[in-house]
Amino acid sequence: MRGPGISVVICVYTEDRWEDILAAVRSVRAQSYPALETLLVVDHNPALLDRLTRAYEETGGVRVLPNAGPRGLSAGRNTGVSASRGEVIAFLDDDAVAERGWLRSFAEGYTDPRVLAVGGRTVPVWASGRRPAWFPEEFDWVVGCTYKGLPPGRARVRNVLGGNASFRRAAFEAAGGFATGIGRDGDRRPLGCEETELCIRLSLACPDAVLLIDDRAVIHHRVPEPRERFGYFRTRTYAEGLSKALVARSVGAAKGLESERRYATRVLPAGFARGLRDALLGRPGGAGRAAAIVTGILTAAGGYAVGSVRARRSGSPFSGAAVRETQGQRP
Repeated sequence: MRGPGISVVICVYTEDRWEDILAAVRSVRAQSYPALETLLVVDHNPALLDRLTRAYEETGGVRVLPNAGPRGLSAGRNTGVSASRGEVIAFLDDDAVAERGWLRSFAEGYTDPRVLAVGGRTVPVWASGRRPAWFPEEFDWVVGCTYKGLPPGRARVRNVLGGNASFRRAAFEAAGGFATGIGRDGDRRPLGCEETELCIRLSLACPDAVLLIDDRAVIHHRVPEPRERFGYFRTRTYAEGLSKALVARSVGAAKGLESERRYATRVLPAGFARGLRDALLGRPGGAGRAAAIVTGILTAAGGYAVGSVRARRSGSPFSGAAVRETQGQRP
């Protein structure tokens, strides 16, 4: 098929993921719909930058460059967008591998000119070999994966999930880039929602825009053992509440919490009921899943309350860095 040229951006920050990074790049190079280029954006780590530069200096189609903005995932993605050449920019996590048809599924979504973003399905690869019995599928977003409650097939959504997503370049020209100060920043508190905030801004800037997820665009995301623990679950759900408060501060609570209301009032109660039923039937993990859902709701709500107070006190909580300001700097 003929379709848009797609640049793939992989943001990296630590040598601890060296083998994961190499595997991610190999999966992009093996696509049935070839990428125009792969950009590795290194987040303020000179040793990793030098090592990757040497590893790929004779490899065509792979470019290694430093994050040109402040430390963090949002600025790294903005750097990749500004340096890329494709009509579409896809993002892949540095600890994930894409199935061979990943980019082809993205490209097919852009046959409709109204489509400005297409996301995919992210499958967890548990370090222990299987899902912890207590871990509810409704909370797979905690480990960066597609969660129970999202629509199947190819469907319209409010926002895509950043570790497996693509955008037309026109989306950044219309709405600006990822907001710095909201997403991940190395080993600090596991914040998120930078892609949610961008997608909402995009829909406000382009009311006719269509944003899709396509569950045929599959990647497999490694979940390390520390993230299988209940302590990380609590930390991540609390951080999500903090992040959602920043999003609501930026785009308003009506838009910022639109999807979350359905999730909290329909998806989670159904998951809780399934957990209780399994517990009553003596099935492993049922009580744990029900308890985890309640814990996740409470910790996220607590994070949202704390984040809302902080956001009101600090005024503007983060900066929506406009990629269009750097379009002329593309090499």
